Amino acid sequence: MAPLASAGCGDIASLQAPFQFAQSSQGAATEAPHDEAASRGGSALFYTATPVGMWNVQFVSQGNLLHNKPIPDGALIDFGYVQWHSDGTEIMNSGIHAPATQNFCLGVWARTGVFTYEINHFALSYSADTGALAAKVNIREQITIDPSGFAYAGTFTIDAYDPTSGQKVDHIAGTISATRVTTDQTQP
Repeated sequence: MAPLASAGCGDIASLQAPFQFAQSSQGAATEAPHDEAASRGGSALFYTATPVGMWNVQFVSQGNLLHNKPIPDGALIDFGYVQWHSDGTEIMNSGIHAPATQNFCLGVWARTGVFTYEINHFALSYSADTGALAAKVNIREQITIDPSGFAYAGTFTIDAYDPTSGQKVDHIAGTISATRVTTDQTQP
């Protein structure tokens, strides 16, 4: 039995129906006003559009109706918090996956254009039953940051590989969106 891909860092058993449909991220996190830098006495340069910081993120299924277990468009694949670091690394805490199956993942990112970035993200997925390594997962994202610097959106692909043979065993795709977590935000 081959493991399935997951957007987070763990067990993908949660991808079985019934699916949750993603809610709009509008209002999910407090969006800072465009003149927040001025209100804090800072300069506008502090709030340039950069991925560096903490984000509330969600992965939504798109184009996976032919998946070996069909996933409807709009189904929430994963959500959580991600931090992008200035040294080109990032870390994600998956909200759907249990820690026993692995819910933290690591990646690297690079700028690809004006407001555009690419992430190459790796995860290890473990069996909830045995604790054995079930899959090695590669998550790729192409995102565009809103010029305000407080949101981004784009696409993702997830490819899972057998940990022994290295053979690809699953593929999922979709859209990703995120809102920046700020120091003024009080709701998770």
